[in-house]
Amino acid sequence: MAFSTITPGHAKSLIDQGAVLFDIREESERARERIGGSRHLPLSNLESASAPPSAPAVMIFHCKSGGRTAAHMPRLQAYAGLSCDTYMLNGGLDGWRKAGLPVVIDRSQPIELQRQVQIVAGGLGLAGTILGSTVSPLFYIVPAFVGAGLLFAGISGFCGMAKLLMRAPWNRVTENASET
Repeated sequence: MAFSTITPGHAKSLIDQGAVLFDIREESERARERIGGSRHLPLSNLESASAPPSAPAVMIFHCKSGGRTAAHMPRLQAYAGLSCDTYMLNGGLDGWRKAGLPVVIDRSQPIELQRQVQIVAGGLGLAGTILGSTVSPLFYIVPAFVGAGLLFAGISGFCGMAKLLMRAPWNRVTENASET
């Protein structure tokens, strides 16, 4: 069957008629904000995930903005099987929220790891630059080190800062975040 893009409003109508919405983001992303009633199917577990015991006639997949879902449409369609109509939620969670549809927010959960890396890297880069220009040029080592780390992370896929932040006490996801 075809894999088409669907608006949040149309998706909501189909969900009300029995379609199943799958959130393909990772647990750390889903913990803080999700669409109520969606099922969790992280991309990192897709190959090992078994198909739903009773496959729904319509499956809708979403990520945060739609980019990841679009990039993995063939894998998601293979998971859904040929007897199922499959859709990609246009705009993902962001599009759902912009359409005024409800989301479940748990502010007790940490912000997603990628944003934490951006905040820390940006803060270190800014602090190193300010200190380098006002205190000592030796502080320019800090933004250079951060830039080298980000370059390495982009090339290799390994981000040491993310690994450190994952171990931070505020990044321990509680059990209630993984419901639904």
